[in-house]
Amino acid sequence: MTRSITNPAELHDPTGFGYSHVVSAPGEQVFIAGQYGSDETGHVVSDDFEEQVARAFANLRTALAAVGLGPADVVRIGTYIVEHDQQKLEVLLKHLHDTWGTGLPAQTLIGVASLALPRMLFEVDAVAVRTR
Repeated sequence: MTRSITNPAELHDPTGFGYSHVVSAPGEQVFIAGQYGSDETGHVVSDDFEEQVARAFANLRTALAAVGLGPADVVRIGTYIVEHDQQKLEVLLKHLHDTWGTGLPAQTLIGVASLALPRMLFEVDAVAVRTR
Protein backbone atom coordinates (compact mmCIF):
# COMPACT_ATOMS: atom_id res chain seq x y z
CA MET A 1 0.00 0.00 0.00
CA THR A 2 1.26 3.50 -0.82
CA ARG A 3 0.58 6.76 0.87
CA SER A 4 -2.88 8.28 0.59
CA ILE A 5 -3.68 11.97 0.49
CA THR A 6 -6.81 13.48 2.03
CA ASN A 7 -7.86 17.08 1.54
CA PRO A 8 -11.24 17.32 3.32
CA ALA A 9 -13.89 19.27 1.42
CA GLU A 10 -14.59 21.20 4.64
CA LEU A 11 -11.08 22.70 4.50
CA HIS A 12 -9.57 24.93 1.80
CA ASP A 13 -7.74 23.36 -1.15
CA PRO A 14 -4.11 23.47 0.01
CA THR A 15 -2.46 22.36 -3.24
CA GLY A 16 -2.03 25.93 -4.49
CA PHE A 17 -0.08 26.61 -1.32
CA GLY A 18 2.24 23.62 -1.83
CA TYR A 19 0.97 20.99 0.60
CA SER A 20 -1.71 18.44 1.46
CA HIS A 21 -3.73 18.50 4.70
CA VAL A 22 -3.37 14.81 5.59
CA VAL A 23 -0.99 12.11 4.32
CA SER A 24 -1.33 8.56 5.63
CA ALA A 25 0.93 5.60 5.00
CA PRO A 26 1.61 2.26 6.68
CA GLY A 27 5.19 1.16 7.33
CA GLU A 28 8.44 2.23 8.93
CA GLN A 29 9.03 5.96 9.44
CA VAL A 30 12.33 7.40 8.18
CA PHE A 31 13.41 10.86 9.34
CA ILE A 32 15.58 13.02 7.08
CA ALA A 33 17.46 15.85 8.80
CA GLY A 34 17.32 19.38 7.44
CA GLN A 35 18.92 19.63 4.02
CA TYR A 36 20.16 22.95 2.72
CA GLY A 37 21.90 24.35 -0.34
CA SER A 38 25.25 22.75 0.47
CA ASP A 39 27.97 21.02 -1.49
CA GLU A 40 29.62 17.76 -0.39
CA THR A 41 31.79 19.67 2.10
CA GLY A 42 28.84 21.36 3.82
CA HIS A 43 29.51 24.81 2.36
CA VAL A 44 26.57 26.85 1.06
CA VAL A 45 26.75 26.75 -2.75
CA SER A 46 25.31 30.18 -3.52
CA ASP A 47 23.80 33.30 -2.01
CA ASP A 48 20.91 32.99 -4.49
CA PHE A 49 17.68 31.76 -2.86
CA GLU A 50 16.47 29.71 -5.83
CA GLU A 51 19.85 27.98 -6.21
CA GLN A 52 19.79 27.10 -2.52
CA VAL A 53 16.27 25.66 -2.78
CA ALA A 54 17.19 23.61 -5.85
CA ARG A 55 20.29 22.22 -4.15
CA ALA A 56 18.43 21.52 -0.90
CA PHE A 57 15.84 19.45 -2.77
CA ALA A 58 18.62 17.67 -4.68
CA ASN A 59 20.28 16.90 -1.34
CA LEU A 60 16.95 15.66 0.02
CA ARG A 61 16.62 13.28 -2.96
CA THR A 62 20.20 12.08 -2.34
CA ALA A 63 19.47 11.40 1.35
CA LEU A 64 16.28 9.52 0.44
CA ALA A 65 18.05 7.47 -2.24
CA ALA A 66 20.75 6.49 0.25
CA VAL A 67 18.11 4.51 2.15
CA GLY A 68 16.30 3.21 -0.93
CA LEU A 69 13.52 5.80 -0.91
CA GLY A 70 12.39 8.68 -3.12
CA PRO A 71 10.09 11.70 -3.03
CA ALA A 72 7.00 9.49 -3.43
CA ASP A 73 7.78 7.98 -0.01
CA VAL A 74 7.76 11.38 1.76
CA VAL A 75 4.65 12.08 3.82
CA ARG A 76 5.70 15.30 5.58
CA ILE A 77 8.21 18.09 5.10
CA GLY A 78 9.19 21.09 7.16
CA THR A 79 10.50 24.09 5.25
CA TYR A 80 12.34 27.02 6.77
CA ILE A 81 12.82 30.29 4.88
CA VAL A 82 14.92 33.24 6.04
CA GLU A 83 12.95 36.49 5.61
CA HIS A 84 10.01 34.68 4.03
CA ASP A 85 8.00 36.62 1.43
CA GLN A 86 5.68 35.96 -1.52
CA GLN A 87 8.53 35.81 -4.07
CA LYS A 88 10.34 33.14 -2.04
CA LEU A 89 7.07 31.24 -1.64
CA GLU A 90 6.65 31.15 -5.42
CA VAL A 91 10.18 29.72 -5.80
CA LEU A 92 9.40 27.08 -3.19
CA LEU A 93 6.09 26.19 -4.86
CA LYS A 94 7.87 25.61 -8.18
CA HIS A 95 10.28 23.16 -6.59
CA LEU A 96 7.54 21.44 -4.59
CA HIS A 97 5.48 20.83 -7.72
CA ASP A 98 8.57 19.80 -9.72
CA THR A 99 9.32 17.22 -7.02
CA TRP A 100 5.83 15.95 -6.12
CA GLY A 101 3.46 17.15 -8.84
CA THR A 102 -0.03 17.21 -7.35
CA GLY A 103 0.75 14.50 -4.74
CA LEU A 104 2.15 16.98 -2.26
CA PRO A 105 3.24 15.89 1.22
CA ALA A 106 1.93 17.53 4.36
CA GLN A 107 4.05 20.61 5.04
CA THR A 108 4.72 23.24 7.63
CA LEU A 109 6.52 26.35 6.35
CA ILE A 110 8.22 28.49 8.96
CA GLY A 111 9.66 31.93 8.30
CA VAL A 112 12.80 32.43 10.37
CA ALA A 113 15.29 35.20 11.13
CA SER A 114 18.28 32.92 10.48
CA LEU A 115 19.34 29.29 10.12
CA ALA A 116 22.34 27.30 11.37
CA LEU A 117 24.94 28.89 9.06
CA PRO A 118 25.17 32.59 8.18
CA ARG A 119 24.60 32.17 4.40
CA MET A 120 21.75 29.64 4.66
CA LEU A 121 18.45 30.97 3.29
CA PHE A 122 16.45 27.72 3.09
CA GLU A 123 16.25 24.32 4.74
CA VAL A 124 13.94 21.31 4.30
CA ASP A 125 13.52 18.26 6.52
CA ALA A 126 11.33 15.24 5.80
CA VAL A 127 9.52 12.24 7.18
CA ALA A 128 9.26 9.33 4.76
CA VAL A 129 7.64 5.94 5.12
CA ARG A 130 9.24 2.69 4.00
CA THR A 131 6.46 0.37 2.88
CA ARG A 132 8.58 -2.30 1.20
